[in-house]
Amino acid sequence: MYGIKDAFPNLPERIEGLRDLAFNLWWSWHPEGRELFKQLSRTGWYLSRQNPVRMLNSLETSVLKSASEDPHFLRHYDAVMARFSITTDPSASWFCANVGDASQRTFAYFSAEWGLHHALPFYAGGLGFLAGDFLKECSDLGLPMVGVGFMYPAGYLRQNITPDGWQAGACEIMDRENAPIRRVRDRDGQPLIVKVPVIEPALYLQVWKVEVGKASLYLLDTSSDRNDPSNRCISDRLYTGDQEQRLRQEIVLGIGGIGILKAMGIDFSVLHLNEGHPAFAILERVRDLVAKGMTFERAFEKARATTLFTTHTPVPAGHDVFSFQLMEKYFRPYIGELGLEWQQFMKMGTDPKDPRGFNMTVFALHSSAYHNAVSKRHMEVSRQMWRHLWPDLPDRAIPIDYVTNGVHVPSWIDRTLGDVILNKYLGRDWLENHDNQAVWGLLEDIPDDVLWRNHTRMKRRLINFIRDRARIKWFSQGSTDCRLPMASGVLLDESTLTLGFARRFASYKRATLLLQDVERLKRLLNDTWRPVQIIYAGKAHPDDDQSKGLLQQVFDASRNPQFGGRIAFVEDYDEQLAQYLVHGVDVWVNNPIPPMEACGTSGMKATLNGVPQLSILDGWWMEGYNGSNGWAYEGAYGQDRDQRDSQALYDILENRVVPLYYETDDRGIPVGWIRTMREAMRVSGPQFSARRMVKEYTNRFYRKCMDEVIRS
Repeated sequence: MYGIKDAFPNLPERIEGLRDLAFNLWWSWHPEGRELFKQLSRTGWYLSRQNPVRMLNSLETSVLKSASEDPHFLRHYDAVMARFSITTDPSASWFCANVGDASQRTFAYFSAEWGLHHALPFYAGGLGFLAGDFLKECSDLGLPMVGVGFMYPAGYLRQNITPDGWQAGACEIMDRENAPIRRVRDRDGQPLIVKVPVIEPALYLQVWKVEVGKASLYLLDTSSDRNDPSNRCISDRLYTGDQEQRLRQEIVLGIGGIGILKAMGIDFSVLHLNEGHPAFAILERVRDLVAKGMTFERAFEKARATTLFTTHTPVPAGHDVFSFQLMEKYFRPYIGELGLEWQQFMKMGTDPKDPRGFNMTVFALHSSAYHNAVSKRHMEVSRQMWRHLWPDLPDRAIPIDYVTNGVHVPSWIDRTLGDVILNKYLGRDWLENHDNQAVWGLLEDIPDDVLWRNHTRMKRRLINFIRDRARIKWFSQGSTDCRLPMASGVLLDESTLTLGFARRFASYKRATLLLQDVERLKRLLNDTWRPVQIIYAGKAHPDDDQSKGLLQQVFDASRNPQFGGRIAFVEDYDEQLAQYLVHGVDVWVNNPIPPMEACGTSGMKATLNGVPQLSILDGWWMEGYNGSNGWAYEGAYGQDRDQRDSQALYDILENRVVPLYYETDDRGIPVGWIRTMREAMRVSGPQFSARRMVKEYTNRFYRKCMDEVIRS
């Protein structure tokens, strides 16, 4: 059904299992899978940017034939394939042991973006990586989960910084033939085509599948030649600024997403919406039930009772609102099929506090039985933000709960740290039990010098990676301006205290806060005996010129000689660069305007690897900071907020962070610093893992939805 039999025609029969392995992202978080491909061709692995599909497509037949006859390679191949078969068997899992038979039910998770691997550029930031980590953990725990999203042929943005520091860039056209993605085909072997019932002229969807361990992700694609040219581009780009195009995308994601699951015979019982973008999926569930003879009221209540909505942003601009005129253009005939009056439908999505259009978050809140924020602080903010929808309820009774985000530990922990050090001191089964707090208590047994040597190794790898990227870019552009590679990090020093700031460039995240006081910053960076350096990375939205201006300020600082080459901006932030950064910097810096950080998962990834966070108290850090695992400050209010917050940041760096880092024993080991590293890992490992998160979603929401299915 998925059309991969013709992939890698030169693959010998003895090792043909590599075909299935390459097309399943299981290898991306199982080191034995990655090592097998490296053994096949270490050069090919790195030239393909760790993409086994691209690598296998490029290898000579002689290399594959030689591997199929090599006893050493075959021993590893057989062992890995056996492990792959066992760990992708849905019958042996936490879900089956603790919840129920996974074969008797299916959950559907809809998200506009997915961050799984840099070979699949379907993400813009944290929302996508959260979805990707969620699906990986569902696989690990055996949840019967399918994901639905877009196959963006043009990706998000391939960032390029011009010589004057402005973000330029074009969409990166994805090479589907060399990506771990497969076209879904019908029973006749033809590409599956599904018609979306709302948009005119007729809109047809192609479907692509990504295997994620035990879980599956289905991606929608409107580029079919059967579509009118105006419709082919709907799925081209992530987060277009054109409101009508964005509405069309959300119709395709929600309504089309339900349609493709139905066409493939996937009968799901629980719907989970990751943000408001796919909320029209609820409507299509209702329409299907009405078509089977149910009244609208009964159908709506049945769909609502088995739907969970997760809201991610406390920033008002982050909630999509479409004009009533646009809604009427696309939905007037569709709503008639529901047995629903037009004004009733409009009321479901109208915010009484701001009735300027159809609000997707308001619609999702009205149309789902369960709602959650992504941290405790975000729950408090969301309840205040939307309390007017439940005017008769006290604050504590407003039906918005929370499940704090977590990160997929096997994906984000450094391989040597996890497979060598933690295996030795926490026990070989630590990864299977990593959400158990007691397991992480054994961190105290790891000698200081072992942790420090590993951290300096990770830092060296980061700096070498950055230097190599800068060299390649400088060489490929043929530039004679030496300031360009200097700005990209070629002067970074592995013995210098290194701060990392890497995330989406948006004004509320305040990337330039550390640049507020130039003289104080110069003293901090250029101290002879205790210098500091800063690595920046991140992308601004292509339509957000204000954030591009902030990025330009950072880039200008990175090539300013008065900072001594100790500020670097690394272009084209992606999943691969993120891995190096969260492993290798010394301190993770985060300074949003509170309370605009709903959660923030990059700091979780860093602290998991022993990189303490220095952050304003917002999002997950309100729950995660305990006084010993990093540093925090409250944040100021008023017009001079940025100036006062920057001074607080400098104070912590000068008086607490820098002295602790450079205070070493007679072996040259910063014992106090390592104590902070160890505590950062002890808190984040179990408490902010995707395993804890997925179990919470299951026990607090999915069980209730399943009970409702049984009752109905």
